[in-house]
Amino acid sequence: MAAQPHPAVARLLDNFRYDHLPALLQDVSRPFHDLAHRLAETVTGPEVTRALERLWDAKNWAVLAASNEEQV
Repeated sequence: MAAQPHPAVARLLDNFRYDHLPALLQDVSRPFHDLAHRLAETVTGPEVTRALERLWDAKNWAVLAASNEEQV
């Protein structure tokens, strides 16, 4: 059984949910979710929270870009 992530990491992982998004945006968001969870399972220390924060920023920009394309 995997160890429970640090509470700060667990809160950040919640930001990577994608089930509430339309299908097209889920396709963009899903790889970020998967990578975030893989990082949280394999990397420890305060740097992992920074990595997840940056990954979340990148995910948001990618979803925004896909959302803008959908509107064109």
